Amino acid sequence: MITRTNATTRFSVLLTAAALALTGCASSTAGAESTAPTAGDAVTIPDAWVKSAESGMSAAFGELTNDSAMDITVVAATSEASPMIELHETVEDDSGEMVMRQKDGGFVIPAGGTFDLEPGGNHIMLMDLADPIQAGGEVTFTLTFSDDSTYEFTAPVKDYAGADENYDDGDMDMDE
Repeated sequence: MITRTNATTRFSVLLTAAALALTGCASSTAGAESTAPTAGDAVTIPDAWVKSAESGMSAAFGELTNDSAMDITVVAATSEASPMIELHETVEDDSGEMVMRQKDGGFVIPAGGTFDLEPGGNHIMLMDLADPIQAGGEVTFTLTFSDDSTYEFTAPVKDYAGADENYDDGDMDMDE
């Protein structure tokens, strides 16, 4: 025979179990949203380096790697080494000369792939250097992605004689 006390106790136990189950579901759903990977979690640049320069301009190079299943776009870069940094590409102008210019839309790193930053090609351009960037030193950068996440990396500074492309407006080159 079920008494009123037994029925109340069973009902309370069932309500408590249901509440715990719902709380567990809500907790795991909220946790899944907050731990979703960002572009900043998926990108690395293990071989980065920066060209040494006494003043003017320099550039950062390396291979950006995307470990995610979606394309990732780098939209900006910052560093204390330079108050003005642009994402650059090197292209041939109408006269056949190789010139650097800001890359519209940023750098797209393909899903599960890489994107090369190299002398004579795409690179991170440092302009109006704050101080000389000397071989043996290091420069720290923060990349910003289209999802507003960021990734910080530090690159060693190396002497390099190449990368003599002209800037798109024609009055600067990498050796300045």
